[in-house]
Amino acid sequence: MPKLVLYTVHLSPPCRAVELTARALGLDLERKLMNLLAGDNLKPEFLKLNPMHTIPVLDDNGIIISESHAIMIYLVRKYAKADTLYPSDIVQQARVNAALHFESGVLFARLRFITELVFFARKAEIPEDRIDYVRKAYRLLEDSLHDDFVAGPQMTIADFSCISTVASTVGFIPLDRSEYPRTNAWMERMKQLPYYEELNGIGATELGQFVVQKLAENTKAKV
Repeated sequence: MPKLVLYTVHLSPPCRAVELTARALGLDLERKLMNLLAGDNLKPEFLKLNPMHTIPVLDDNGIIISESHAIMIYLVRKYAKADTLYPSDIVQQARVNAALHFESGVLFARLRFITELVFFARKAEIPEDRIDYVRKAYRLLEDSLHDDFVAGPQMTIADFSCISTVASTVGFIPLDRSEYPRTNAWMERMKQLPYYEELNGIGATELGQFVVQKLAENTKAKV
């Protein structure tokens, strides 16, 4: 089997979600590391792969797939030996799809609304309303966690997607254990994966630290 090429950056939650999926499937990835702050995603050669200039992008022997959720579904449908990570049952699959849309439309969107301000608009403080939006997202996740995992009793790609974003966000907007006990318990379950720290934990911590660092740098620049 040809090696799968992933255009990625370890700070990116969607990229880490894809890497978690690939490792769970036992797939070997060749990583092409991107520097978004330097504009690697705007270079002509990358725009030929993905005119929307977003990462991750998967190159599977000339088949180009962009958007993390689409990549994860593609990998499972093509390479998985079982359908556990993305169930074939229509009801279970709908629940996974719902959780994936919640991650992209709520969890990651609210994280991105903050990181764009800090990294590109060079804001020295996170607006209180954006912090409130994240806390409301935490509450929605907490209230929806009726099983061990976000889409039911078994781990799916929806868990990879959600944990990549939540683990990053808690680095600068804490997730109180007493207020969100189910979410914290779910995070602890995800951390038991033997490849979790390598593929998500380290990058999530680094992203949180990077946000805090950039806030401090932006504050000094305004003095």
